[in-house]
Amino acid sequence: MATARGRRLYGKYSERLGKPIAPAKPEDPNHSLFPGFQAIFGVEWPLEPAAYIEIDPAGLDAAISIPDRHQAIHRAVSLYSDAIVEHLRDDAEAHIDLWMAIVPEDVHKHCRPLSKSKKGGPEQAAPVALMDKKQATRLLTNEPGLFAEDAKSAEIYLYELDFHNQLKARLLEHKAAVQVVRETTLAPEEFPNKLGKPLRALQDPATLAWNLATTCYFKAGGKPWQLAHVRQGVCYVGVVFKQDASNPEPGMVCCGAQMFLESGDGVVFKGTPGQFKSEKEDEFHLPRDKAKALMCLVVEAYRKGHGGESPKELFIHGKTRFSYEEWEGFREAVPPQTNVVCVRIREDSGVKLYRHGPSAIARGLAWVKSETRGYLWTKGYVTRLQTYAGREVPSPLTIEIARGNADIEQVMADVLGLTKLNYNACIYGDGVPVTLRFADTVGEILTAAPRTEDLPPLPFRYYI
Repeated sequence: MATARGRRLYGKYSERLGKPIAPAKPEDPNHSLFPGFQAIFGVEWPLEPAAYIEIDPAGLDAAISIPDRHQAIHRAVSLYSDAIVEHLRDDAEAHIDLWMAIVPEDVHKHCRPLSKSKKGGPEQAAPVALMDKKQATRLLTNEPGLFAEDAKSAEIYLYELDFHNQLKARLLEHKAAVQVVRETTLAPEEFPNKLGKPLRALQDPATLAWNLATTCYFKAGGKPWQLAHVRQGVCYVGVVFKQDASNPEPGMVCCGAQMFLESGDGVVFKGTPGQFKSEKEDEFHLPRDKAKALMCLVVEAYRKGHGGESPKELFIHGKTRFSYEEWEGFREAVPPQTNVVCVRIREDSGVKLYRHGPSAIARGLAWVKSETRGYLWTKGYVTRLQTYAGREVPSPLTIEIARGNADIEQVMADVLGLTKLNYNACIYGDGVPVTLRFADTVGEILTAAPRTEDLPPLPFRYYI
């Protein structure tokens, strides 16, 4: 879905994805030839989409010109989300694996949290602000008997002021995967700045094609790659916390979990929101019952996909140490034969190692400090590629077994493997395991729109 201009740019880029794209620096191992979508994945990138919805540029321009940012962004998102929902309702038999939302640069410029309205827009697009977020929250909390129209007007102010996050959040309940692409990404040469150069500094065309093709293939239901030598019966879970501004009750925090299996499949669960206070300002912990309820969702989903069998090992990753209440809740959610282990993972810039020679230390180097703690370098020189993709001296991750019993070397090996499951980009290895890499992103999508009903567990591809 796109404007007429976006449709034209998308068509040209679709043709480009079907052909080889030369790397910007052929001699640099960090740059690779893009051989074409079919050559990589064995399927063609369709030149013509299965469905096309045209967005009226005048209507979109009118929406982003509204001075009230809540109304402006909500209306701009509605032009895309409502059209998708209507298509799904009217043509239920046609299955769309992935929606490509091609947006003009003005959407990116004016539909983000700190953006301002577009000046010089249509005169008819100037409704004054009805209220602010605090007033809307107060209204929805204290006046449960509001008329439907008043409640709907107030609810707009609970949506996140971000086009990308709000669009994904509003499509979750309809199970519609979407890839948002800016027009300037598809054809940077058609958007010059005052000096005649591209408006945006992008990756070289081959790298851009690799990244876009990989994430689209994954979101469409494919699996770009899979880990070798994985251990069966192991389940990895990343715990997510996010202040829930979409909840009319003040101080509410949304908790969630990202489950990843040995196959690389990922599922996101949303737990019951609550006021999860902690002694530290930006640190949250679940009470025992909430921890149990969240992990019960994870274990139930695992059993459904494994013939009723529970996981042999359940590793729960977090950025903070897990409380005793959380630990007890997690353990109650699984049978006695499941080994539950809580692992704290955080980046540590205070530790640096240097090696003789021009290259950084090797990726995958581990320094075991004790039976429960060690340092793991997930960034560094890659022997297979004969290069280091970064510029600065790499910092390690601190890996700590906070609760439970496990072999620290095995835990670190698992974390290193999980850094290779970032399907949102085509990279050799990420610096953070996938269980935590997208925690903030998933939290933002979970809280970008108010909910009247609980979300069911959904595949990870709907959130990135």
